[in-house]
Amino acid sequence: MNFTKILLVASLCLANFQLVAQERPNIVVILADDIGLGDISYYRKQHNGKIIVETPTLDQLAKNGMVFTDAHAPAALCAPSRYAIMTGTHCFRSPAPWGVWGSYQESPIHKNQLTLGKIMKQAGYKTGFFGKWHIGGDYKRKSNPSEIYRSARKKPELDVDIRQIVGGGPQQNGFDYSFTFPAGIQDVPYAVFENGTMMPLHKDSKITHITYEAMKKIGVKLDKDDGLGDSHWNPHDMGPLLVKKAVQFIEDNSHKKAPFFMYYCSQAVHKPHTPSKILNGKKIAGTTPSKHLDMVKEMDVQMEMLVESLKEKGIFENTLFIFTSDNGGLQIKESMQSGHRSSDIYRGGKNQAYEGGTRVPFIAHWPTKIKKRSTSEIPVLGLDILATVAEVAGQPIEEKQAMDSSSMLSILLNESDKNLHPFLITQAGTSRQVMITEDHWKLIIQLDKKDKTDKTRTPSELYNLKDNPTENKSKNLVNNPKHRNKVLYLFNKYNKYRDLEL
Repeated sequence: MNFTKILLVASLCLANFQLVAQERPNIVVILADDIGLGDISYYRKQHNGKIIVETPTLDQLAKNGMVFTDAHAPAALCAPSRYAIMTGTHCFRSPAPWGVWGSYQESPIHKNQLTLGKIMKQAGYKTGFFGKWHIGGDYKRKSNPSEIYRSARKKPELDVDIRQIVGGGPQQNGFDYSFTFPAGIQDVPYAVFENGTMMPLHKDSKITHITYEAMKKIGVKLDKDDGLGDSHWNPHDMGPLLVKKAVQFIEDNSHKKAPFFMYYCSQAVHKPHTPSKILNGKKIAGTTPSKHLDMVKEMDVQMEMLVESLKEKGIFENTLFIFTSDNGGLQIKESMQSGHRSSDIYRGGKNQAYEGGTRVPFIAHWPTKIKKRSTSEIPVLGLDILATVAEVAGQPIEEKQAMDSSSMLSILLNESDKNLHPFLITQAGTSRQVMITEDHWKLIIQLDKKDKTDKTRTPSELYNLKDNPTENKSKNLVNNPKHRNKVLYLFNKYNKYRDLEL
């Protein structure tokens, strides 16, 4: 082959590569905070539930896409779930299996570990992270800049230089652009970071000590610690700020050669419940029976703004949109008194081992690819998102990376109805319980809270979810002699899987 032909072949290959890149869809993954199955009105209507707050945007995505009815967060609490979803690996494989709760703690993500950001960047996508990180990070110690500050989690922590995230954040995990709340709106630092650098919220902003008393003056009850933050910190403003930055990212990348991947982790609906007054021309605060439900409404309006932006830029048809939550819903007194049920028909909620703790909404929308009004009863996990978007992007996953993530693409395209997992492994929260579910049988296992190795395990509850989906405690079969073999079978299976050296 002569030189001219070589150049011709090379140019044709390049053109073909660019065409394939352009045809690949943009991908938007939404991870809501503390949203339960019943917080989405489309799901509530499946059980003829009383609808207190409508979620019209998500309902429309559900009607025109695929809804999973047996989707689970990896854990009933946000921090461990976020690690699992980000890496495609079970919580227990983390060096902090029950979660990294302080922003100043070391990230459990290894430097060479695959993440959502890394896999999509490898695939040639422009990657953007928005919202709550909550997987730790590195900040310099103010009194000794050569040292990384590590959290003692004692109040208040003031010897931290919060001007820069120097490690363990989105920028170090494959995201080209990031707009980050290190711990959401719930904990320190009370500041926002653009590409790892603290972004002043006002021209007069300065770093100050955010106290409970100062927040009370603006109608905010801090959910966690007081500590360092931006002097103009006001969580009422964070939702609108977050979604506007995400809309700008869509606008900036809508017609680039490379498709984009957005991982949007909303601040809604975690405490403190601080709804905006108006968002996208819609009144939010005070329009529902509780501030909690105001935040559910705000979350749906945020989704509306993202969808509108995609449509305005003419790329909605070529965008895979995935919505889910980091754990089950909240059991807020005022919301429940109104008739609202964040967990729908299921028992419990956030932090609990019951279905309400881990069963979450999961909606996938992709025009021309996903059949409208599709429903899947196949059990899936939030950590399956990584393998799914990797396959959509045509990016292979290296061995021993994202080892627990299974691609849902064949299900989304209606090409398969086979289970992705032979059984599901999930975990609760502060109760230190773990769960294994197979063929509708669910075993809850209690771990000894004093045994930090998690080696001391005892079966505590057994339910047949097919006959008893609400896990009625009177039908706990763990001590029923008739089901002794089922208990032993599931218990041994969990132990073998958990202790397997990979």
